[in-house]
Amino acid sequence: MTEESTRMHVVVSGQVQGVGFRQSATQIAKSFPVVGWVKNLPSGNVEIVAEGTKTACSDFLASIRDRMFEYISDVECQWTEPTNEFETFEIQY
Repeated sequence: MTEESTRMHVVVSGQVQGVGFRQSATQIAKSFPVVGWVKNLPSGNVEIVAEGTKTACSDFLASIRDRMFEYISDVECQWTEPTNEFETFEIQY
């Protein structure tokens, strides 16, 4: 049975701006079958939207947490239905 696609919406807080967080997330995304985007928020947090299987999205987020753990104080994650609007994973400005 194939795993269904899902959408992961994440807000990462901590010292996550100005430390290469978006570039790292984009680089990590290349290792997983996920599409979507990452961007800085005016609050100082970083927002990530990714679509793929729940396993791929979860593993992608776990890799970000592993690589950037010293900058992250909190991660809020919500799961919703995918929109299938993305073709790549990129930085949004």
